[in-house]
Amino acid sequence: QVQLVESGGGLVQAGGSLRLSCAASRSIFSINYMGWYRQAPGKQRDVVAYIFSGGSTNYADSVKGRFTISRDNAKNTVYLQMNSLKPEDTAVYYCNARDSVHDYWGRGTQVTVSS
Repeated sequence: QVQLVESGGGLVQAGGSLRLSCAASRSIFSINYMGWYRQAPGKQRDVVAYIFSGGSTNYADSVKGRFTISRDNAKNTVYLQMNSLKPEDTAVYYCNARDSVHDYWGRGTQVTVSS
């Protein structure tokens, strides 16, 4: 079992930056997949970025070149650095962790980008 707690959300102007953190309650060393998802009001939850234990990453087309996902296994934390934010990035951002058996989610952190 692992609990995930997101932090770092808030209100920012367009063009600004935020760094989201996802802190896990135990070691993430053995967790192969960790990702960030987002859900805007009235829309489905979509993947933003994910990272594997070996370090390979993947990004949604809408955030490529602006967002960077990283993981620090020593701190049991995954980060999402978000630059050049746009109003359409406004959403609740969720952290996700998957091993061979389980699928864990955090409760989310709100990101609001004003124009």
